[in-house]
Amino acid sequence: MCVTAVESRPAGIIGTSQSPSRRPIRARVMGFVALTKPRIIELLLITTVPVMFLAEQGVPDLGLVLLTCVGGYLSAGGANALNMYIDRDIDALMDRTSQRPLVTGMVSPRECLAFGITLAVVSTLLFGLTVNWLSAWLSLGALLFYVVVYTMILKRRTSQNIVWGGIAGCMPVLIGWSAVTNSLSWAPLILFLVIFFWTPPHYWPLSMKVKDDYARVGVPMLPVIASNKVVAKQIVIYSWVMVAVSLLLTPLGYTGWFYTAVALGAGGWWLWEAHALQNRAKAEATGGKLKEMRLFHWSITYVSLLFVAVAVDPFLR
Repeated sequence: MCVTAVESRPAGIIGTSQSPSRRPIRARVMGFVALTKPRIIELLLITTVPVMFLAEQGVPDLGLVLLTCVGGYLSAGGANALNMYIDRDIDALMDRTSQRPLVTGMVSPRECLAFGITLAVVSTLLFGLTVNWLSAWLSLGALLFYVVVYTMILKRRTSQNIVWGGIAGCMPVLIGWSAVTNSLSWAPLILFLVIFFWTPPHYWPLSMKVKDDYARVGVPMLPVIASNKVVAKQIVIYSWVMVAVSLLLTPLGYTGWFYTAVALGAGGWWLWEAHALQNRAKAEATGGKLKEMRLFHWSITYVSLLFVAVAVDPFLR
């Protein structure tokens, strides 16, 4: 796949006479916060905290929960900042990323790099010294996987980028469990697989919506190199596997009737939306008629409902 050669400096900095350090302080602070991608981290924390309740089979130590959340935020924030540093060339050319801090010049590349590395170091030490070292190594492994394997190796080379790169986003369930137990077991591994199979059908609908952006910069997301029919078929396959895996917790004795009911109900609705998207793709619907973002938005609701059920279920058994 030929990767488009682009200007390595963010567009927002080119021709800007005022250095980032002379920008308004509040805007600068918000720029650094934006580097961490807070809205994405919300989803990571949604999958971390409920697993801590499941591991404890009740309410975990709230101080431990707070430390795990802070450590998780700093680690994921560092990974996201380093991702923006590496991708600043293509971010300047994509509509959906054109307002990121490096593109607008609110933060300089050197500042972004230092910020990302600092968060990585601080988060690892915070986990190791206040939670446990298993959680620290899992957190650092997730960060390195996202930055090196996904951003630097997979993203611009293969349409399977989001499939394997999504492993980094699966790690919070392992971290949440290990924070409580200082060990791993089948329950977090099953939930790891749920997120693994959830990630492609969650992200591919968004990629279908903005595929022109990815095509412009030579990033071979699946919707860029395959038809909507092919992408929708893959979405349906991953969706069925995801729902099936989500139901494994109950027969293995980790969850009861409440989680099972939510997993069946939310999973059934997911499959309905996935097949509806496939039917629209088969009918060669385009533009607004494809309604690909319906599944994207539902995917966020689905994972939220499923993990709330993970947290609530221990109290109903």
